[in-house]
Amino acid sequence: MIHAKALTRTFKGVPAVRGVDLDVHEGEIVGFLGPNGAGKTTTLRMLTTLLRPTSGTATVAGHDLVADPSGVRGSIGYVAQGGMFTPPSLIGAELLLQARLHGHSAREARRLVGEVLERVGLAGFERRSPASLSGGQARRADLALGLVHAPRLLFLDEPTNGLDPRARAELWDHIRGLRTTIFLSTHYLDEADALCDRVLIIDGGRIVASGSPADLKRDHAAATLDEVFLTVTGRPMAEAAA
Repeated sequence: MIHAKALTRTFKGVPAVRGVDLDVHEGEIVGFLGPNGAGKTTTLRMLTTLLRPTSGTATVAGHDLVADPSGVRGSIGYVAQGGMFTPPSLIGAELLLQARLHGHSAREARRLVGEVLERVGLAGFERRSPASLSGGQARRADLALGLVHAPRLLFLDEPTNGLDPRARAELWDHIRGLRTTIFLSTHYLDEADALCDRVLIIDGGRIVASGSPADLKRDHAAATLDEVFLTVTGRPMAEAAA
Protein backbone atom coordinates (compact mmCIF):
# COMPACT_ATOMS: atom_id res chain seq x y z
CA MET A 1 0.00 0.00 0.00
CA ILE A 2 2.92 2.35 0.69
CA HIS A 3 6.40 2.04 -0.73
CA ALA A 4 8.73 4.96 -0.05
CA LYS A 5 12.41 5.15 -0.98
CA ALA A 6 14.89 7.81 0.18
CA LEU A 7 12.08 10.28 0.91
CA THR A 8 13.42 13.67 2.02
CA ARG A 9 12.07 17.09 2.84
CA THR A 10 13.96 20.26 3.64
CA PHE A 11 12.66 23.65 4.78
CA LYS A 12 14.85 26.61 3.74
CA GLY A 13 17.81 24.27 3.57
CA VAL A 14 17.14 22.63 6.93
CA PRO A 15 16.43 18.87 6.60
CA ALA A 16 13.30 17.65 8.38
CA VAL A 17 13.14 14.17 6.80
CA ARG A 18 16.41 12.53 5.77
CA GLY A 19 15.97 9.63 3.37
CA VAL A 20 13.07 7.66 4.79
CA ASP A 21 12.49 4.13 3.44
CA LEU A 22 9.25 2.43 4.46
CA ASP A 23 6.73 -0.16 3.33
CA VAL A 24 3.17 -0.75 4.48
CA HIS A 25 1.37 -3.88 3.29
CA GLU A 26 -2.33 -4.30 2.60
CA GLY A 27 -4.34 -5.06 5.73
CA GLU A 28 -1.65 -3.91 8.18
CA ILE A 29 -1.94 -1.39 10.98
CA VAL A 30 1.47 0.29 11.12
CA GLY A 31 2.39 2.71 13.89
CA PHE A 32 4.70 5.67 13.36
CA LEU A 33 6.38 6.88 16.54
CA GLY A 34 8.93 9.52 17.41
CA PRO A 35 9.55 12.58 19.58
CA ASN A 36 8.42 16.07 18.64
CA GLY A 37 10.45 17.35 15.72
CA ALA A 38 11.51 13.87 14.62
CA GLY A 39 9.84 14.13 11.21
CA LYS A 40 6.61 12.21 11.84
CA THR A 41 4.15 14.85 10.72
CA THR A 42 6.32 15.96 7.79
CA THR A 43 6.50 12.36 6.52
CA LEU A 44 2.76 11.93 7.00
CA ARG A 45 2.03 15.16 5.14
CA MET A 46 4.23 14.07 2.24
CA LEU A 47 2.56 10.66 1.98
CA THR A 48 -0.88 12.31 1.94
CA THR A 49 0.18 14.82 -0.81
CA LEU A 50 -0.02 17.83 1.51
CA LEU A 51 3.72 18.45 1.10
CA ARG A 52 5.83 17.78 -1.97
CA PRO A 53 8.99 15.76 -1.24
CA THR A 54 12.30 17.49 -1.83
CA SER A 55 13.65 14.21 -3.21
CA GLY A 56 12.97 10.50 -3.16
CA THR A 57 10.08 8.43 -4.51
CA ALA A 58 6.91 6.89 -3.16
CA THR A 59 3.82 5.05 -4.33
CA VAL A 60 0.70 5.22 -2.19
CA ALA A 61 -2.23 2.89 -2.88
CA GLY A 62 -0.69 2.15 -6.27
CA HIS A 63 -0.27 5.79 -7.34
CA ASP A 64 2.95 7.74 -7.71
CA LEU A 65 3.10 10.42 -5.04
CA VAL A 66 4.49 13.15 -7.32
CA ALA A 67 3.20 12.13 -10.77
CA ASP A 68 -0.35 11.24 -9.68
CA PRO A 69 -1.31 13.08 -6.47
CA SER A 70 -4.99 13.07 -7.46
CA GLY A 71 -4.91 9.28 -7.67
CA VAL A 72 -3.39 9.16 -4.18
CA ARG A 73 -6.04 11.49 -2.75
CA GLY A 74 -8.84 9.47 -4.30
CA SER A 75 -7.60 6.27 -2.66
CA ILE A 76 -6.81 7.40 0.87
CA GLY A 77 -8.53 8.78 3.93
CA TYR A 78 -6.77 11.26 6.22
CA VAL A 79 -7.77 12.08 9.79
CA ALA A 80 -5.78 15.05 11.09
CA GLN A 81 -5.17 15.80 14.76
CA GLY A 82 -8.52 17.53 15.20
CA GLY A 83 -11.07 20.00 13.90
CA MET A 84 -11.99 18.14 10.72
CA PHE A 85 -15.56 19.49 10.57
CA THR A 86 -16.66 22.99 9.58
CA PRO A 87 -18.21 24.36 12.83
CA PRO A 88 -21.61 25.53 11.45
CA SER A 89 -22.27 22.28 9.58
CA LEU A 90 -24.22 19.24 10.68
CA ILE A 91 -22.39 15.93 10.84
CA GLY A 92 -24.57 14.16 8.29
CA ALA A 93 -24.42 17.03 5.80
CA GLU A 94 -20.62 17.24 5.87
CA LEU A 95 -20.21 13.49 5.57
CA LEU A 96 -22.61 13.50 2.63
CA LEU A 97 -20.66 16.30 0.94
CA GLN A 98 -17.39 14.40 1.41
CA ALA A 99 -18.83 11.24 -0.16
CA ARG A 100 -20.27 13.25 -3.08
CA LEU A 101 -16.92 14.98 -3.67
CA HIS A 102 -15.40 11.54 -4.14
CA GLY A 103 -17.83 10.81 -6.96
CA HIS A 104 -20.56 8.79 -5.23
CA SER A 105 -24.16 9.30 -6.29
CA ALA A 106 -26.55 10.94 -3.82
CA ARG A 107 -28.18 7.60 -3.06
CA GLU A 108 -24.85 5.81 -2.58
CA ALA A 109 -23.52 8.70 -0.47
CA ARG A 110 -26.49 8.48 1.89
CA ARG A 111 -25.91 4.75 2.26
CA LEU A 112 -22.22 5.27 3.00
CA VAL A 113 -22.99 7.95 5.60
CA GLY A 114 -25.35 5.64 7.44
CA GLU A 115 -22.88 2.76 7.32
CA VAL A 116 -19.88 4.74 8.52
CA LEU A 117 -21.76 6.33 11.41
CA GLU A 118 -22.87 2.86 12.47
CA ARG A 119 -19.26 1.63 12.30
CA VAL A 120 -17.96 4.37 14.61
CA GLY A 121 -20.84 4.16 17.08
CA LEU A 122 -22.57 7.40 16.04
CA ALA A 123 -25.70 6.07 14.33
CA GLY A 124 -28.46 8.69 14.44
CA PHE A 125 -26.04 11.61 14.85
CA GLU A 126 -26.64 12.99 11.35
CA ARG A 127 -28.40 16.14 12.61
CA ARG A 128 -25.96 16.83 15.46
CA SER A 129 -23.45 19.66 15.23
CA PRO A 130 -19.77 18.96 15.92
CA ALA A 131 -19.85 21.46 18.80
CA SER A 132 -22.42 19.33 20.63
CA LEU A 133 -20.15 16.25 20.82
CA SER A 134 -17.90 15.08 23.61
CA GLY A 135 -14.18 14.75 22.91
CA GLY A 136 -14.43 11.04 22.20
CA GLN A 137 -17.50 11.46 19.99
CA ALA A 138 -15.78 14.26 18.06
CA ARG A 139 -12.78 12.05 17.29
CA ARG A 140 -15.08 9.25 16.14
CA ALA A 141 -16.87 11.76 13.90
CA ASP A 142 -13.46 12.74 12.47
CA LEU A 143 -12.80 9.05 11.87
CA ALA A 144 -16.11 8.79 10.01
CA LEU A 145 -15.09 11.72 7.80
CA GLY A 146 -11.90 9.90 6.84
CA LEU A 147 -13.77 6.68 6.09
CA VAL A 148 -16.99 7.79 4.39
CA HIS A 149 -15.65 7.44 0.83
CA ALA A 150 -14.43 3.86 1.52
CA PRO A 151 -10.67 4.49 1.12
CA ARG A 152 -8.18 1.67 0.56
CA LEU A 153 -5.72 3.25 3.01
CA LEU A 154 -6.38 5.37 6.10
CA PHE A 155 -3.90 7.80 7.67
CA LEU A 156 -4.49 8.68 11.33
CA ASP A 157 -2.46 11.53 12.85
CA GLU A 158 -2.41 11.11 16.64
CA PRO A 159 -6.06 10.00 16.73
CA THR A 160 -6.43 9.89 20.54
CA ASN A 161 -4.43 12.99 21.44
CA GLY A 162 -6.11 14.80 24.36
CA LEU A 163 -8.73 12.12 25.06
CA ASP A 164 -9.40 10.73 28.52
CA PRO A 165 -8.57 7.02 29.14
CA ARG A 166 -12.12 5.81 28.59
CA ALA A 167 -12.55 7.71 25.31
CA ARG A 168 -9.14 6.44 24.15
CA ALA A 169 -10.12 2.83 24.86
CA GLU A 170 -13.41 3.26 23.00
CA LEU A 171 -11.66 4.75 19.95
CA TRP A 172 -9.12 1.90 20.01
CA ASP A 173 -11.99 -0.56 19.77
CA HIS A 174 -13.36 1.22 16.72
CA ILE A 175 -9.94 1.38 15.04
CA ARG A 176 -9.38 -2.35 15.64
CA GLY A 177 -12.71 -3.08 13.95
CA LEU A 178 -11.88 -1.23 10.73
CA ARG A 179 -11.26 -3.45 7.72
CA THR A 180 -8.69 -1.33 5.94
CA THR A 181 -4.96 -0.62 5.90
CA ILE A 182 -3.97 1.98 8.51
CA PHE A 183 -0.87 4.15 8.93
CA LEU A 184 -1.07 5.65 12.40
CA SER A 185 1.07 8.39 13.92
CA THR A 186 1.11 8.46 17.74
CA HIS A 187 3.12 9.58 20.75
CA TYR A 188 1.73 6.80 22.93
CA LEU A 189 3.72 3.58 23.25
CA ASP A 190 0.73 1.79 24.79
CA GLU A 191 -1.40 2.82 21.81
CA ALA A 192 1.08 1.36 19.33
CA ASP A 193 1.34 -1.78 21.44
CA ALA A 194 -2.44 -2.19 21.57
CA LEU A 195 -3.23 -1.46 17.91
CA CYS A 196 -0.27 -2.03 15.61
CA ASP A 197 1.05 -5.04 13.72
CA ARG A 198 4.33 -3.21 13.15
CA VAL A 199 5.93 -0.05 14.48
CA LEU A 200 8.36 2.35 12.77
CA ILE A 201 10.34 4.71 15.01
CA ILE A 202 11.67 7.93 13.50
CA ASP A 203 14.22 10.25 15.08
CA GLY A 204 16.22 13.04 13.52
CA GLY A 205 14.36 12.54 10.25
CA ARG A 206 15.46 8.89 9.89
CA ILE A 207 13.84 5.54 10.67
CA VAL A 208 15.94 4.21 13.55
CA ALA A 209 14.00 1.04 14.45
CA SER A 210 11.18 -1.11 13.11
CA GLY A 211 9.42 -4.33 14.00
CA SER A 212 6.43 -5.72 15.85
CA PRO A 213 5.70 -4.18 19.27
CA ALA A 214 6.79 -7.45 20.91
CA ASP A 215 10.08 -7.52 18.97
CA LEU A 216 10.89 -3.90 19.78
CA LYS A 217 10.18 -4.37 23.48
CA ARG A 218 12.32 -7.49 23.55
CA ASP A 219 15.24 -5.99 21.64
CA HIS A 220 15.32 -2.47 23.08
CA ALA A 221 13.47 -2.30 26.38
CA ALA A 222 15.42 -5.10 28.05
CA ALA A 223 18.63 -3.09 27.98
CA THR A 224 17.06 -0.32 30.07
CA LEU A 225 15.49 -2.45 32.77
CA ASP A 226 16.81 -2.04 36.30
CA GLU A 227 17.48 -5.12 38.38
CA VAL A 228 16.75 -5.07 42.10
CA PHE A 229 18.11 -7.83 44.34
CA LEU A 230 16.62 -8.56 47.76
CA THR A 231 18.26 -10.63 50.45
CA VAL A 232 15.95 -11.83 53.21
CA THR A 233 17.28 -13.27 56.46
CA GLY A 234 15.76 -14.37 59.72
CA ARG A 235 12.35 -15.44 58.43
CA PRO A 236 11.11 -18.03 55.94
CA MET A 237 10.81 -16.70 52.38
CA ALA A 238 7.09 -17.49 52.14
CA GLU A 239 6.39 -15.41 55.26
CA ALA A 240 8.60 -12.59 54.03
CA ALA A 241 6.83 -12.52 50.67
CA ALA A 242 3.43 -12.31 52.37
